[in-house]
Amino acid sequence: MTALTVDLDLVRKYNRPGPRYTSYPTAPQFTDQYERAVLAAEMAANHRSQRPLSLYFHLPFCETLCWFCGCTTITTHDYLRTKPYLAHLEKEISLIARDLGPDREVVQIHFGGGTPNFFPPEDILRIGDLIRQNFRLSADPEIGIEFDPRRLTRAHVAAFRALGGNRASLGIQDFDPAVQEAVNRIQPEEVTAQAISWIREEGFSSLNIDLIYGLPRQTPETFATTIERSLRYAPDRYAVFGYAHVPWVRGGQKVIEESDLPGPDTRLAMLKATVETLTGRGYAYIGMDHFARENDELTLAQRAGTLQRNFQGYSTHGGTDICGFGLSAISQTETHYRQNAKNLPAYYDALDRGELPITKALFLTADDQIRRDVIMRLMCDLSLDYGALGGRLGINFAEYFAPEIATLGGEPAADGLVELSAGGLRVTDRGRLLLRNLAMVFDTYLDRKPRRYSPTV
Repeated sequence: MTALTVDLDLVRKYNRPGPRYTSYPTAPQFTDQYERAVLAAEMAANHRSQRPLSLYFHLPFCETLCWFCGCTTITTHDYLRTKPYLAHLEKEISLIARDLGPDREVVQIHFGGGTPNFFPPEDILRIGDLIRQNFRLSADPEIGIEFDPRRLTRAHVAAFRALGGNRASLGIQDFDPAVQEAVNRIQPEEVTAQAISWIREEGFSSLNIDLIYGLPRQTPETFATTIERSLRYAPDRYAVFGYAHVPWVRGGQKVIEESDLPGPDTRLAMLKATVETLTGRGYAYIGMDHFARENDELTLAQRAGTLQRNFQGYSTHGGTDICGFGLSAISQTETHYRQNAKNLPAYYDALDRGELPITKALFLTADDQIRRDVIMRLMCDLSLDYGALGGRLGINFAEYFAPEIATLGGEPAADGLVELSAGGLRVTDRGRLLLRNLAMVFDTYLDRKPRRYSPTV
């Protein structure tokens, strides 16, 4: 694949706040003012469907807080806290599994956090037992785990492999000691190297590395060094996120010295170097912050038009319903989203009463479903086929989205982000970095209920 070149002037022009579109409508639209009876009916109907399942388990505990973190976490040194959490996970699994139809097959499982490897190996194996006892797994499910190298032992890796884990995602963020100190994540490279060695020796088939640009004390030169050092480990995939400094949402970020944060031009220089380096070293730019080897399943799925996007990022498993377990976990079906309680007492109390710990939900209108499909196809396929989409969605695409097409045919087309024809549109290489901006054109909620978002790049 030819290395991409990033036009910084163009990126500056479009770099404004916007959603990440891991869902549509996005999570800020979820509400606690929903009809419980309606949700119960929606869930009952969904449980009887034959759509495959993707299970997500949120394991929230961390020994220390990384100050950049935007996840729902609980910082503690008390490892015994995993025991009541596991007991309540079992209750939640039982409540969901008892109503599932016998044809529901699990094709994907993901463990996130927090720090999944905060849990001792025996707890990890117990979770594996609970999954096998309560769900029907496909012959070869994709099972991914987010590992923190700093708390990892070989026994953790072996336990996750024993429950079927085959995809590992490793948080590095930055190798530079000054940056690590500035975000409270001290992680010597030898610790990371040891974790990667264990992951490969235990038989995981895929390795993803997470990096973050825009962190305090980073410079284009130091981040370029981090990228080069990470390439030594030849990961199958990269997720290179732009740090979102949103202290009004994530209180832990208030500790970060804003004077240490790189300015917009420095951030963009890091992004430019990242895209150009990785695409020049054999990685396909999937979109937004994801890169994958040319022969990786993500790359092949994108070429085949079967790539998907959800709360775990890009995925090869389409047509699935996501069933989330644990604190703050989000579930997704064709007709609704639902989210669990974000604080532990509320999560525990609901399950102790024999109730699911759902505190927010959103029911999708027909228009929501149409726009979700269009936004996800745009972000996954980097193109829209008006005829194919219109036929599947039961609309005349060009008429339904006439204002949006006209908007995209203005500045975005003039700036070379998209190419439009009578039958569809294609995102250019110049436009790949600005997928969030292009998706925002189809989002009817941005003006209805303004929110504060991180910059799109």
